[in-house]
Amino acid sequence: MRRKQILATLLWITILGNMAWAEEVAEKIQQGWDVTWSRFYHPKTSQFYDFLGSYETGRELDYLPTAREVQEQFPNVCGYGTGMEDCMISAGVLLSAVVDRYEVTREDSLKEDARKILRGIQLSATVHGSPGFLARGVCPEDGKSTYVNTSRDQYTHVVHALWHYYHSPLAEETEKEAVRELLQSFADRMIRNCTPENDYDFLCSDGNRCRRGICKMWNVRGHEAARLPMFYAVAWDTLKTVDPKKADVYYQLYRQYLPEAVRQSLALDDATIRRWVPTYAMLQMQSSLELLWTLEPEGELRDQMFQAMKRMAEKAHAKLHAADNTAKTLDLTQLPTDWRLPDGGISNGNGYRRVWYNVRESGEAALTILMFPGTEWTPELENYLNQAILRVDFERVSTCGIFDLLGAYYRALKKCR
Repeated sequence: MRRKQILATLLWITILGNMAWAEEVAEKIQQGWDVTWSRFYHPKTSQFYDFLGSYETGRELDYLPTAREVQEQFPNVCGYGTGMEDCMISAGVLLSAVVDRYEVTREDSLKEDARKILRGIQLSATVHGSPGFLARGVCPEDGKSTYVNTSRDQYTHVVHALWHYYHSPLAEETEKEAVRELLQSFADRMIRNCTPENDYDFLCSDGNRCRRGICKMWNVRGHEAARLPMFYAVAWDTLKTVDPKKADVYYQLYRQYLPEAVRQSLALDDATIRRWVPTYAMLQMQSSLELLWTLEPEGELRDQMFQAMKRMAEKAHAKLHAADNTAKTLDLTQLPTDWRLPDGGISNGNGYRRVWYNVRESGEAALTILMFPGTEWTPELENYLNQAILRVDFERVSTCGIFDLLGAYYRALKKCR
């Protein structure tokens, strides 16, 4: 057993009550951590990519788009299917995992891990020259080419993670300043662009409206309503002791949008959830509400957010159960075909997408449950999370879904320590 895992293992034993199982799970998680950094991470961009194209050492990310392909916006303006579409979602999930792991283990090496992830986020937020725009990912070939369309989902994970990082012992003043600058740039972009004239769209990096509706921040579905006040809330929270006058601008906007966002979050009915709220959206809604709930003083709005989070956690149990059943029918070691071919990569037209998302869904569902402040650790939840970890062969796994498993594991340790 590696020394840096001993504490985590001992904590997991107190949860599981089974030393052999706890050690096996801890070893698997450390293996997943190592694979995340050695195979999915590219040092030129400080970013993590969506899947592996090969298990051959040094060739795992060879499939990524060339700089010319990205500049030509091939195959689409979002980079869907290319392995560059969810780099910022992954950055958010992993930065949160680093913060949670540090709270449990106090490993000094995690400070540099967090800085690396922060550098990757900074690159996506600045390399294109469009203030406050968060590109999905950056092309490793030239370290600067990006697709012009992003989404509110990318921002949600990053904003949530940066806020947790800012308030953690990992962030020193240099990092805190960098986080404040990022969060202000995001909030300022929302102020400039999320207007009735733009239908509350924060716009693509080229200044055009998003045609897919994924950059719209208000008058959206209930599970997305808390995103806009969240952005303003974190800008206020991280700036209030540094520049109170400027922070107050964000505070007023946060308070303006919050009551309606909470009302819509609480009003989601079962039919809407079934049709419009997949597991990844449950986690994003939970992330927004967890942050806002933490900042909100005691009162009716806070109680309502608690109830909305409770409902998402309850719904996520079924998602966790379904992912567990589906996993038994899949070859989780499968590699994708070339995304440049018809139905290649993680397109909906091939079987690989089910593999790619199954691992991710298990982690997302567990995180959605664990993020609810009222969640109690149960034997059922313990079993599902550990089975999801143990069934993955981390030496032959090609999906970034392992990041969510890492996040769920360390969130569980943090919650139950």
